[in-house]
Amino acid sequence: MSTPDAAAARHPVLVVGAGPAGLSAALALRAAGLPAVVLEKRTRDTVRPGSRAAYLHGASLRALERVSPGLGHEIAGRGLMWATKRSSWAGQEIYTRTYPPLRRDGLPPFTSLPQVHTEDLMAAACREHGVEFHWGVEVTSAESSPDGVRLVDSTGVKWEADYVIAADGSRSALRSAIGSPLEGPRSRNTFVVVDLDDDPAHPVPLERVFHYHHPGVGGRNVLIVPFAGGWRVDLNLLVNDAPERFISPEGLRRWIPRVLPASYGERVRWVSTYRFAQQVAATFTDAHRRVLLTGEAAHLFAPFGARGMNSSIPDAVRAVRATREALSAGHPGAAEAEILRFGEERKEAAGYNRACASAALEHMLAQRPSVWLRRRAAAAVATAGLKAGAWLDSAPYGPKLAARGAARTAY
Repeated sequence: MSTPDAAAARHPVLVVGAGPAGLSAALALRAAGLPAVVLEKRTRDTVRPGSRAAYLHGASLRALERVSPGLGHEIAGRGLMWATKRSSWAGQEIYTRTYPPLRRDGLPPFTSLPQVHTEDLMAAACREHGVEFHWGVEVTSAESSPDGVRLVDSTGVKWEADYVIAADGSRSALRSAIGSPLEGPRSRNTFVVVDLDDDPAHPVPLERVFHYHHPGVGGRNVLIVPFAGGWRVDLNLLVNDAPERFISPEGLRRWIPRVLPASYGERVRWVSTYRFAQQVAATFTDAHRRVLLTGEAAHLFAPFGARGMNSSIPDAVRAVRATREALSAGHPGAAEAEILRFGEERKEAAGYNRACASAALEHMLAQRPSVWLRRRAAAAVATAGLKAGAWLDSAPYGPKLAARGAARTAY
C-alpha cells in the first residue's frame, strides 16, 4: 500500500509495474545511484501461476549481473540448461545436436527457470539495494506535461515524477494514457501451453524437442522444453480446433500421454492458451518525452524465440540510461532528445523482434505454398543433409541475430 509521504513526494523517476521490466529498471536505477520507487497493482502475496517466460538468454543474465552483481549467476544456478536439442517430422527424427559440457566459470548461454522464480530473485536483489516498493497500488490514469508526469491510482492518490518508466504489462494504463496503441496482428491459430511437474518414476531426457506434424496428436506441431522442476509443452492447434477440447482435464489426459509418458497426463500444474502476438506500440514515449514504455507495455511477442522478457530487460536498462542522462541534461531540449533516442532505439529493436516472430509463425503454419514446399523438401533430405535438418530445427524460433550490431539493437 502507498503511504501519504511517498505519494506526496516529487520523484525523479517512478517505475510502474514489478514484472521483469520493472524490476530490471529498479535495479538499474539503484546501480546508477538514483532512488527507485516501484508501484505495483498486485499485492505482495498475489499468486502468479504458470512458467510464463521461462527462458533467459545469456545476454539477459549478463545484463542483470551488471546492474546487480551476483544476480545473473544466482538465476543461472537456480535454472536448468539442457545440452541436446532435437526435431522430428511426422514421428521421424530429422535433426539432433548435443553440445559439449560448459566450463564452470562465467555465465551460461541460457537458463530455463519459471518466471515467478526469476522475479522472486530479482525482487530480493531489489530489496537488498534499497528499492522502495508500494504494493496494491494500481495506476489508473496519467497526465504528462513539459514539467513531468502526474499519476492517479485507484484510490485517488496522486503521484508526481520527472519521468515514469512504464512496465505495467500488456493492458498498460500508461500506454493508454499517452495514446500509443499496440499495432500488429495476432495469429488465427490458438496455441495451448501446459506446465507439467517432473515424474521421478518416469524420467524424460532433459532435451528440447520440436515435433512437426506429431502423429500422436493428429499432425499438430508440439514443442517440449524442460525447465527447473518440470516441463513446458506447447501444442499448435489447427485453425478450426476448439481449444476447450484440449485444455479440459479430460482433454489433457487424452493428448499429453501421446507426446510424453502416460503418467504426465496426471501431472498438469497449469494450462493456458494464447495466440501468436506480433504487436508493437506506435510510440515508446509520450509527446512531452516524460513516459517511457518498456516490456509488454511496449510490445507483445509469442513465447517461441523467447523474445518477450529477453527484450524487456534491455528496454528497462536503456530507459534508465535515458532518464539518468535527461535528469542531468543542461537544458530541456537535450533531455527530450535523450528520451526520444530511447524510444527510437527500442522501437527499432521491437520491430526486429516482430519481424522474427512473423517469420517463425509463417514457417510453423506454412499457409503459403512456397513455405509448405520448402519445408517438405527440407524434411525429405534432412536425414541425409545436416543443413536442412538444422534449418528445420531453428526456423520455428525465428531468424537468429546475424551481427553484433543486430544483437545489440534487439536485446
